[in-house]
Amino acid sequence: MPRYDFRCRACGDTFEVSRPMAAANEPAECPEGHDDTVKLLSTVGVGGLAQAPAEPRGGGCCGGGCCG
Repeated sequence: MPRYDFRCRACGDTFEVSRPMAAANEPAECPEGHDDTVKLLSTVGVGGLAQAPAEPRGGGCCGGGCCG
């Protein structure tokens, strides 16, 4: 089930709510009981190590091996 991040405007708390996608835009109450909340823009996290970009190896359609 997808999780959505919300922030409470009253206390500033950020919290997650798990709910079906069909209910993604429904309001959420913060854990402190406030109902003035806003849904945050979600980001996708991808695990793994960061890799440096590959170094250029020449140009053209063949990687510089046979092109002049």
